[in-house]
Amino acid sequence: MFNVPQALKRLVIGKAMRSEELGETLLPKRLALPIFASDPLSSVAYATQEILLVLTVGGTAFLYLTPWVAAGVVALMAVVVMSYRQVVHAYPSGGGSYEVVSRNLGAGAGLVVAASLLVDYVMTVAVSVASGVDNIISAFPSLAGHRVALAVGFVALLTAVNLRGVRESGKAFAAPTYLFIGGILLLVVTGVLKAAFGHPPVASSAGAGILPVDGKDTLAGLGLLMLGLRAFASGCTALTGVEAISNGVPAFRAPKSKNAAGTMAVMGVTAVVMFVGITSLALIAKVHYVEDPCRLTQAAGDCANAAQPTVIAQLAAAVFGGSDTVLFYGIQAVTALVLILAANTAFNGFPLLASILAEHRYLPRQMHTRGDRLAFSNGIIALAVVAGGLLWLYDADVTSLIHLYILGVFTSFTLSQFGMVRHWNRALTTETDPAARAAAQRSRLINGAGALVTALVLVIVLITKFTQGAWLAVVAAAVLWVMMRGIRRHYDTVAAELTPAVTPEQPAVRPAKVHGLVLVSKLHKPTLRALRYAEAFGPDELEAVTVAVEPESTEALAGQWAEHGIEVPLRVLDSPYREITKPVVEYVRQVRQAGPGDAVAVFIPEYVVGRWWEHLLHNQSALWLKSRLLFTPGVMVISVPWQLSSAGRADHPSRRAPGSVRRGEPAPRREPARR
Repeated sequence: MFNVPQALKRLVIGKAMRSEELGETLLPKRLALPIFASDPLSSVAYATQEILLVLTVGGTAFLYLTPWVAAGVVALMAVVVMSYRQVVHAYPSGGGSYEVVSRNLGAGAGLVVAASLLVDYVMTVAVSVASGVDNIISAFPSLAGHRVALAVGFVALLTAVNLRGVRESGKAFAAPTYLFIGGILLLVVTGVLKAAFGHPPVASSAGAGILPVDGKDTLAGLGLLMLGLRAFASGCTALTGVEAISNGVPAFRAPKSKNAAGTMAVMGVTAVVMFVGITSLALIAKVHYVEDPCRLTQAAGDCANAAQPTVIAQLAAAVFGGSDTVLFYGIQAVTALVLILAANTAFNGFPLLASILAEHRYLPRQMHTRGDRLAFSNGIIALAVVAGGLLWLYDADVTSLIHLYILGVFTSFTLSQFGMVRHWNRALTTETDPAARAAAQRSRLINGAGALVTALVLVIVLITKFTQGAWLAVVAAAVLWVMMRGIRRHYDTVAAELTPAVTPEQPAVRPAKVHGLVLVSKLHKPTLRALRYAEAFGPDELEAVTVAVEPESTEALAGQWAEHGIEVPLRVLDSPYREITKPVVEYVRQVRQAGPGDAVAVFIPEYVVGRWWEHLLHNQSALWLKSRLLFTPGVMVISVPWQLSSAGRADHPSRRAPGSVRRGEPAPRREPARR
């Protein structure tokens, strides 16, 4: 029988893979770069834009701060990349910041990093996809009314691609990432050459003045400093996702640490070159970008709802001769595509981190389970659901979402660098080789500088963005922290409760007797099977139990019992209020109280059905009884199945059992068709 859901699943995510094929999913550097570094590489598409957005609150008066803010972002990028290269070499197991902090600063601090990163990964998906949709709308303004639908659709597409496995997603995303890098470099080089030869590009917004926000054009002293710091904090979005490589070291081919560190260096250099190029070109072309388009002096008509071209769109139009050229649409296409695909960094980082947390019992263990394509499917789906919900809640608006961003990533940056300083301090206490000590001291200096700089940025981000929405990210991380502590406490409590306290001096005590009870509603094949199974089970005492809901049916059952000569005694329980569950549960408890050292085995005949709607028609009393009896100590509930004919049709021989791929079981053989 053709299984439509199974066929659709295979069409979307591909055929199932065996566990031993995991090695085939390891990544060469050329694929690891677009998978783990697409977020920081694509962030250059809106980092400059975010800086201009803040500085233009004073009109054009403070745009001269742009080069200084950009220089600060570049310096910070260099420090963070060098610092994380140390992490990759020191902790190659893939825990990244979480592992570094947990080992060196304690489990509580490690959970702070984990919660911050999980929140930041969600925001990476939301912001990247929303920004990509912005660039699409810049090229096709008529799509502005479908912003949310486009964003949620792209999240669904990314989810499907990632469910196919890490290597598959790398192949799908490699070309757009490299095309984006090539396109941005072509844009920058062409624009700079034009400027060098006396024909600088001019943005469409260059001739427009900018109306300052009330009183903001006369800032000085502390006010000017705060404006610069706020612009710097917004520009630091260029650093989001830098830590993803340190989380994904196990996904690299050997030598893992060396390849991961090399990929991180390439990512850092490429991101810096593109960011500097776009920022420089934006200044040359005199790009003006504001939060409220009505503040542009050339704004006309319904400016409040007008789609403002992004910085990249304005530069592409200025450099390549207008917004109707092939190269303009090409730049917009690869920018939109890579921004959307930048969410793939989170689709790799979130499931990996969630898997490690689940392994450490801080998240449900299902997060550690690999799916049919050896990807952490549950983590991928959880990320997609939360990110999609955020996009819907915030109307896929980048400006609204960006305030929730980067706080988490700088929390992890700061704590991981302090953790690495402690790591090198410990290493130096035992290391005696002069060369190794010199290398450790150099690494400690790099991580120490990284810790101080990122801590300063964290304070700046917290001060400048907290009241604008970053408080929500703080609350979300705090809730996650409490939840993960609660999950770990639960797992620890359950483990302690289930650990057998059995020693050679104190062996396990067996039940004195076993009482077998077979629940009976009528005498039919399932009842007879349950009786035979209970007899084979060999309890010390065995009886059948029925509830007298209708006197006529009970009398008929007793007559059939005697007529068939069944030796198992039939006990009839009174039920004046026509209840089934309560009399059975009370009788089982009476049996237990009569023999506290005894065990009670309750056998329940059940139908096995093949159609979903048949579940509504059968087994409802049995399910309710089981749910009550399972909470009674010393009582074992045993289901005795009877397969109806519809269950036989559902058990198609060509279908795998759930989990068979992960257990390495071969696919069932098809029987040849009979002629």
